[in-house]
Amino acid sequence: MLSAAPADFEPGTKLQTHPLIIGHRGASGYVPEHTLGAYALAVTLGADYIEPDLVMTKDGQLIARHDNELGLTTDVAAHPEFAQRKRSKSIDGIELNGWFSEDFTLAELKTLRAIERIPTVRPGNARLNGSMQIPTLQEIIDLSKDLQRSQGRQIGLYIETKHPTYFQQQGLSMEKPLLKILKENGLDSAKAPIYIQSFEVNNLKQLSRASDVRLIQLYGEGQPFDQLSSGTSLTYEQMATPQGFKRVAKYAVGVGPHKSAIIALDSTGALNLANATRFVADAHAAELKVHPYTFRAENSFLPTNLRKGDDPNARGDIEQEVKIFLEAGIDGLFMDQPDIGITLRNPRK
Repeated sequence: MLSAAPADFEPGTKLQTHPLIIGHRGASGYVPEHTLGAYALAVTLGADYIEPDLVMTKDGQLIARHDNELGLTTDVAAHPEFAQRKRSKSIDGIELNGWFSEDFTLAELKTLRAIERIPTVRPGNARLNGSMQIPTLQEIIDLSKDLQRSQGRQIGLYIETKHPTYFQQQGLSMEKPLLKILKENGLDSAKAPIYIQSFEVNNLKQLSRASDVRLIQLYGEGQPFDQLSSGTSLTYEQMATPQGFKRVAKYAVGVGPHKSAIIALDSTGALNLANATRFVADAHAAELKVHPYTFRAENSFLPTNLRKGDDPNARGDIEQEVKIFLEAGIDGLFMDQPDIGITLRNPRK
């Protein structure tokens, strides 16, 4: 099982805990996201955890995609046999037109191949289009087991449940299938190297009642969709107050905000530690870990004062951005290029 050390596991090679480096959708800065190749590369580059986002198939299987709409990350549009599956749907209040995971069986989805989601930014990744399948959660766990043995260290999984209320409404609730797979793989305890995160609240509370797995409350803008759809007034802003953090701490061990909630950019789009908010301090006061998202190396994703040159796709001063956020007291971070975080955390002597 993933949570157990292999027979040749050496003392002193336990899972790194501070600051935690999480391979965002794998090493998605180098390889198309949510593929076994992206996850394997993230681990090879030193990531402590890899992050699979989970959606459901028509036949109730858990697969890794950032969203249930498949057009941006697979070659489904090139499959004439699925042309009639294209449709419009409202997902968490947003109207989308495309192909959706819940309209396909796992066997059908296995005929698709992954493509780069942002090819204009990452043309090198796009060269790998068509070379990798959509992985299931079990395949990711199996990969993690193999990599754990070859790397001689624990490899953590940082799972996000995507659109849980929507899938519940489709009769495809993911909580029970997820916990079943985790239990079968020995990952259903607080000591297992696993986190489950969600932008919604009720599914995390449901998971906290059913399992001891560590949970992370993600923060976005406005209201969590489950709260909006059920008519409550709870907002992310309320959840980021000292009292709000205390309530979150009753079911979660940490929080995952957008990095701008920790340090707001100034009017010119520049990053300065002097503009840090109380988010980290107040979360820590409630004994919650803080793992912000997302750190990306390209100029187009960086604050204006950390960009290098005029090419929006060129690498900027991502190292300085990470250093500033580490100074703000975060406990971990999601990175598309996890090797950069590892290098900063473990500098060569």
